[in-house]
Amino acid sequence: MYRPGKCKTPRRPGIKKASHTEKDPVGVYCRIRPLGADNEECCIEMISNSTIQLHAPDGLKANRNGEFKETQYSFKKVFGINTTQMELFEEVAKPLVEDLIQCKNGLLFTYGVTGSGKTFTMTGSPGEGGLLPRSLDMLFNSIGPFQAKRFVFKPDDKNGIDIQNDVDALLERQKRDTQPLVPKTPSSRQKADPEFADMISPQEACKAENVDEDCCYSILVSYVEVYNNYIYDLLEDAPFDPIRPKPPQSKILREDQNHNMYVAGCTEVEVKSTEEAFEVFWKGQKKRRIANTQLNRESSRSHSVFTLKLVQAPLDADGDNVLQDKNQVNVSQLCLVDLAGSERTSRTRAEGSRLREAGNINQSLMTLRTCMEVLRENQMCGTNKMVPYRDSKVTHLFKNYFDGEGKVKMIVCVNPKADDYEETMLVMRFAEMTQEVEVARPVDRPICGLAAGRRQRNQAFRDELSHRLDDRGALCNADDAALLNQLIEHFPPMPSCELVDPGDDQTLPRLIEVLEKRHHIRQLMAEQFNKAANMLNSMLQQFDGQLGNKENIIQDQQSKLSERDKVIINQKTELERLEKKSKTLEYKIDILQKTTDLYESDKRSLEQELETRAQKLQQELSERRRMEQHMQGMVTDAKLKWEKECERRVNAKQLEMQNKLWVKDEKLKQLKAIVSESSRGSSSSTERPEKPERPSRDRDRKYGQKRSASPSPPAQQINPVHRRSHSAGGEKWVDHKPSSNVDLGTVMQPIIPNAIQVSSPSEKALSKCHKYVLRHQELASDGEISTKLIKGNVFRTRSGGQSVEFTDVETLRQECPTAPSRKRRSGSAEAPHNKEDQENWAPVASTSAALGHQKRRKP
Repeated sequence: MYRPGKCKTPRRPGIKKASHTEKDPVGVYCRIRPLGADNEECCIEMISNSTIQLHAPDGLKANRNGEFKETQYSFKKVFGINTTQMELFEEVAKPLVEDLIQCKNGLLFTYGVTGSGKTFTMTGSPGEGGLLPRSLDMLFNSIGPFQAKRFVFKPDDKNGIDIQNDVDALLERQKRDTQPLVPKTPSSRQKADPEFADMISPQEACKAENVDEDCCYSILVSYVEVYNNYIYDLLEDAPFDPIRPKPPQSKILREDQNHNMYVAGCTEVEVKSTEEAFEVFWKGQKKRRIANTQLNRESSRSHSVFTLKLVQAPLDADGDNVLQDKNQVNVSQLCLVDLAGSERTSRTRAEGSRLREAGNINQSLMTLRTCMEVLRENQMCGTNKMVPYRDSKVTHLFKNYFDGEGKVKMIVCVNPKADDYEETMLVMRFAEMTQEVEVARPVDRPICGLAAGRRQRNQAFRDELSHRLDDRGALCNADDAALLNQLIEHFPPMPSCELVDPGDDQTLPRLIEVLEKRHHIRQLMAEQFNKAANMLNSMLQQFDGQLGNKENIIQDQQSKLSERDKVIINQKTELERLEKKSKTLEYKIDILQKTTDLYESDKRSLEQELETRAQKLQQELSERRRMEQHMQGMVTDAKLKWEKECERRVNAKQLEMQNKLWVKDEKLKQLKAIVSESSRGSSSSTERPEKPERPSRDRDRKYGQKRSASPSPPAQQINPVHRRSHSAGGEKWVDHKPSSNVDLGTVMQPIIPNAIQVSSPSEKALSKCHKYVLRHQELASDGEISTKLIKGNVFRTRSGGQSVEFTDVETLRQECPTAPSRKRRSGSAEAPHNKEDQENWAPVASTSAALGHQKRRKP
């Protein structure tokens, strides 16, 4: 992570890349592994060739409501349990190999939980070769005849390629052949290495089309692993020391001059056949870290990266050797990545180093997920957030691919068993998010300026020349041999050259004669040779003329071919445009299909929710109607009850007001009677002097202080006051019951024998009786009506009228046992007991005695 506090080495300005407006989404495929047993519960269902559906297993609540929610996920293509390795290769890896030959980079990695079949998909097994051996086989089948000699292309230490001439390459080959073998580290595995012939059958071999024959090719392979966020070289031949073994040294990532990431010091092996490349791969595979866990017997504990680097350079104008121009060398690579599976330590029960490995694996996969999220956010929202590639070695190594240096594909491997449901859900969400990330489409390689078909024309010229020379050379050699044999036969034999006598004059002349003959024969041979040379020169001139004519014809054909090439290029451009348009339309159709599926699912869910809400609304309406009816009944009952209560209270209030008016009327009548009595007394005193005089004022004041609220005449009583016990005897009563009284309908009613019932008192009724009782009703404090029986004695006044002296008051009160009292009672601790007794008792009449002469209780 970049820290502002530290200084950073200034970065060299890189080569400006052409801006690409066209982008392709990351191709995400899904492969479903078969179940281990037939009776296992399956949580994945393949809906179509591009959609799968996840079912929550039994006993697992997938959401808060406890309902089982089914989720669908779409991919570019879904491979079921019956998919073969060949079908998977044809769909996913074969286009990447074809792009590799066309100088385009590619990245293919497998992703999934532990035990989902990632390593099997990438490597395979005998008889079922995976993507890696099939990619090697297709690559060598395509470029096998056009490979350069070993060590013509030599990698440097800065992720570049140097071109060597034939002499240097030959010296390198001789040095390699004479180099002693490095002692290998002994392997603890007893199983033999698989042969490539056992992985792929000859019937499944495939070959790429449109391979440029005017180039020389060479393949370099490397194999590294990322273990605990450290990079290790699996092809490094480190000497093994049994006494003091050294741990492998980790490698570092560097950036080359083109700003591409590479592993510094990584071993790159040049291979010339499929068998050799697979042997190198298996050599590194044996060093890869695997372990036995609770979920997988051979669980990969590291991320492996197998890189195929294809180097190609054009031939020279003659078509014989590689063009010695480093700028014309094109390097493309295909990375096959087998990511370690994510796992939960609660299920694997990992401890110690296994726990640390699982933590680093999950952390690196989380970093990959974070990078994808930031890339998607930057592309969809137009932001420019920094992608955290450097947080993990895996993402840092492949950052160039996501920045537009090649095509990216991912195979999501899933295990349909119910135990992996939660982990599979996380994998599906990551895959769904990755499909929304777009990668810039790589540019096509520059076209070499040399004429096409150089290798083929050179080979054809060599074959034709050798054929012609063979034909001509056979005849010439036969004639020359016959002529040479004939000339040798006609040569005169050499005489004896030994001189015995100084005077010998015969030997030298014979020798001179023989030598002259031989000289003549040699001249004849020179003439024959000159004739043959002249004939050969004429033939060569003829060949040159024919060759010139053929060159002219070839130039005409080349011009025609160039025109046709232009037409083909235009057609290819149009085809590419149509293919891009078709892909764009297919992509839009897929997006629209996904959107339609989402809308349909939303529509179904909304319809279900609408139906549910309609049912709830119907239930609420019915409940509301029932409550309304119930409340209407209650309101009606309460209305009736309160109407009766209001009527009762109004009647009671009217009765009380009438009683008050009656009391006032009685007071006025008594006052009127007193006034009339006083006037009569004064007149009688003047007429009758024998009667006693009216008491003095002092006596009036004395008696006035003892009067009750209802005025009574100050005259003396004629009849003495009887005792209370006589009220129940044979005396007559005036029962005064006003018409405004309410009939309570109680059990206990005041029954007075020998009573004259009147609604208003009169002198006639009072003159016939000795007792007087008034039934007075009033509203008590608790809201109940209490009846008071105001009793008094009737006596005659001196003036001849009738007067009532109120003696006591009896109260009849009705109490409801269940009604709470509005007034809190004060009393002793026996109050609750008395209250309970009052609730069980019948209505009781209470009696109050008179306090004095002519004094009554105020009603």
